[in-house]
Amino acid sequence: MTETIHSPAPHGKQMLSVQVYAHLRDAIMRGRYAPGAALKPQDLAREQGVSLAVVREALVRVVGEGLADRLPNRGFAVPSFSDQRWQDITQARRTVEPVVLRLSIEHGDLDWESRVRAAHHRLARTPTHAPEEGEHYSAAWAEAHRVFHRTLLEGCGNPVLLETFDRLWTASELARRWAAQRDPDRDAPTEHARLEEATLARDADTAADLLTRHLTTTGAALTATPHERGEDDC
Repeated sequence: MTETIHSPAPHGKQMLSVQVYAHLRDAIMRGRYAPGAALKPQDLAREQGVSLAVVREALVRVVGEGLADRLPNRGFAVPSFSDQRWQDITQARRTVEPVVLRLSIEHGDLDWESRVRAAHHRLARTPTHAPEEGEHYSAAWAEAHRVFHRTLLEGCGNPVLLETFDRLWTASELARRWAAQRDPDRDAPTEHARLEEATLARDADTAADLLTRHLTTTGAALTATPHERGEDDC
């Protein structure tokens, strides 16, 4: 049953828009809407008990993060599974992040090294699923994953590059979760462990190559057809 969002009196429409946005973003990220599913403002407004204007504001924010499309007929939808955007985002990340990682390895100090080790430790110890919540993924793991990848790059000391990472990460996180569902046998923990090891060894060439392959694997898993993956067609 869909939860209705109630309006807090002090901030009215603005607060409602923030709440609807957070609710919708979470629903998309948790896979409650299938790839390509329509996001109908009228239906969402009725389900959440808010005005159409509030829903449209929230949808525009979700579109801005790359988690929904605004269609030519002014409708909204979750991005399609095979949308070329995911490959464009993967290409952008493969171009930017290995370069930033090299800068981190060159300029990162001992405090940065400690944060990388701590971030990987948390990631490795956080369960990837939350069955007690009825979810196919763990929100805690997703956050630990983001922190690990960002911490690897923070040694670069360049806030503009880190802001670029933040934007690309948000846009690609939905694709990563879809890819994880399609490639359940992927050994991501080993990929992360090797990436940490090469980074802390200050082996820039190996670390950059491992990161490039890590990002490429996600993109490839997303676009592989069931036949290409050796699976039966559904």
